[in-house]
Amino acid sequence: MTSAHTDPLWQPDEERIAAAAVTRFQSWAAEHHGAPAQGGYPALHRWSVEELESFWRAVVEWFDVRFATPYDRVLGDRSMPGAQWFPGATLNYAEHALRAASERPHDPALLHVDETHEPRPISWATLRRQVGSLAAELRALGVRPGDRISGYLPNIPEAVTALLATAAVGAVWTSCAPDFGARSVLDRFQQVEPVVLFTVDGYRYGGKEHDRRDTVAELRAELPTLRAVVHIPLLGTEAPEGTLEWSALTSADTAPVFEQVPFDHPLWVLYSSGTTGLPKAIVQSQGGILVEHLKQLGLHCDLGPDDVFFWYTSTGWMMWNFLVSGLLTGTTVVLYDGSPGYPDTAAQWRVAERTRATLYGTSAAYVMACAKAEVHPGRDFDLSAVGCVATTGSPLPPDGFRWLHDEVREGLWIASVSGGTDVCSCFAGAVPTLPVHIGELQAAGLGTDLQAWDPSGKPLTGEVGELVVTNPMPSMPIHFWNDPDGSRYRDSYFEMFPGVWRHGDWITITDHGSVVIHGRSDSTLNRQGVRMGSADIYEAVERLPEIRESLVIGLEEPDGGYWMPLFVHLADGVSLDEALISRINRTIRSELSPRHVPDDIIEVPGVPHTLTGKRIEVPVKRLLQGTPLAKAVNPGSVDDLGLLSFYETLAASRARKR
Repeated sequence: MTSAHTDPLWQPDEERIAAAAVTRFQSWAAEHHGAPAQGGYPALHRWSVEELESFWRAVVEWFDVRFATPYDRVLGDRSMPGAQWFPGATLNYAEHALRAASERPHDPALLHVDETHEPRPISWATLRRQVGSLAAELRALGVRPGDRISGYLPNIPEAVTALLATAAVGAVWTSCAPDFGARSVLDRFQQVEPVVLFTVDGYRYGGKEHDRRDTVAELRAELPTLRAVVHIPLLGTEAPEGTLEWSALTSADTAPVFEQVPFDHPLWVLYSSGTTGLPKAIVQSQGGILVEHLKQLGLHCDLGPDDVFFWYTSTGWMMWNFLVSGLLTGTTVVLYDGSPGYPDTAAQWRVAERTRATLYGTSAAYVMACAKAEVHPGRDFDLSAVGCVATTGSPLPPDGFRWLHDEVREGLWIASVSGGTDVCSCFAGAVPTLPVHIGELQAAGLGTDLQAWDPSGKPLTGEVGELVVTNPMPSMPIHFWNDPDGSRYRDSYFEMFPGVWRHGDWITITDHGSVVIHGRSDSTLNRQGVRMGSADIYEAVERLPEIRESLVIGLEEPDGGYWMPLFVHLADGVSLDEALISRINRTIRSELSPRHVPDDIIEVPGVPHTLTGKRIEVPVKRLLQGTPLAKAVNPGSVDDLGLLSFYETLAASRARKR
């Protein structure tokens, strides 16, 4: 695959290239660390992966990372898994996130926006004071480095304050959005045994109030390790008995004390589900996230103190953690708490206008929804401040690139990016000094040796292969929670190619270095950027007596959509009527997440399995993508090959209707 002979959709001019931080970084790194002075980004990237230690040393010096204790060397052990970054060093993530408070105390650190779309600023000084007060109160509650602190919170300033106070103490943060049902939250939080829970009484979404007090009561009852519950009255209710009030914990004028922790000390736990078992509890480090996000946000996203960073996200998605890290570059961060399409489809563009966002991030699905709804952002909103629109969650299709170019403005930098919860960063995407070609991510990230491999481990150019990373990244997990021998971690990324990270995406690397993402090569569900394992769906749905068995598939479609059908094998004498469909949807919505309500519920004669009894998900996905049966599955591995003909017929029917 190549677009070498096509004109780029966007090309940065010489002034833009010269002003970009990555250009200045390259010149500085050439003088101080032996980076190539010529050759632009391709030469810098090649150096960054060939001279990995020199590159990351340059990053920490360029961004003035403050080590309380100096490091012995950049990379003590580069094996994967188990790479040891900056051994001997101590630092604190929250200290770096609040550095701008001393230089610009009265400037906005955060802009909080709800469904009224009116931004409310929180200054750097206010944020720093509240973090200091809360961190002191956490210590008074007995919270110590390594303890886990959980948040059942929407995208509000209190969530950022709680995360930073947690990091300041050296404790470990973890969060879920309040639209997650109790079972979904408990499957995550029970693994890490939190000692403090921050929670709201409810949230507002789509113009309605959603009371979550009953769910909170269930969480309190099922999390026996809790020493304290902190009540944030978003809907204005009184604090339940036995809880602490947010205002009482954040009112003191206390300078924050930052616990200096080892580079690989846990910062937070994120969750990513496979197809079986509980969600993976992914642990990333204070130092690893700090340096990776400085690189990603400061060099690739080109963010600095004059920028406003808005990404539509929730606290249950890694992009929220990534968004908060905008503070590391002194950038004003926009926290939007509400529906992406309320009161109309153009809602996010209105937020971008009113916050004067310079980098606006959203999902590919939202871009395509705007196109279908005939939204005209460039005509209807003042988006003159927006220099870049970035998308993730799923690949941005070619029509999405064209629509952004035509409907926002011609000189817009369009950055389709791809990474994962697993590294809380991007493998490929934004580069401010490179052209943008339709349907392509600009390039692999600095320090990331991204390749496409065939099944034998041979690198491919211009052909579809497995996304692999052949050298360590600082933000790769330090471990999974409750995985004492590391087997689940190794099985998740290193089973196919030992010593090499295999992510589970199909990609093509073009002959000019750009990247095309083709979707998941495994069967993880990725809905609006939030992953959930199929096992979560099965557990909820199959509690219903009418359902004998089920199969769920997430399918990236050519037009940028994401089709998630649920196939159900019904009990004898049961019919799939509207009442049953409603019950299934209601069960998934309440127990798991509204994002994972299926697009269609389809009755099937049976669910195919492997000979060892595992549901066959990936072959069914391939069939629905149009792969012939003979290539989609090994016939000898299926218990009832005839069942697959249903999905093959369905795929043909859908193809005819397109």
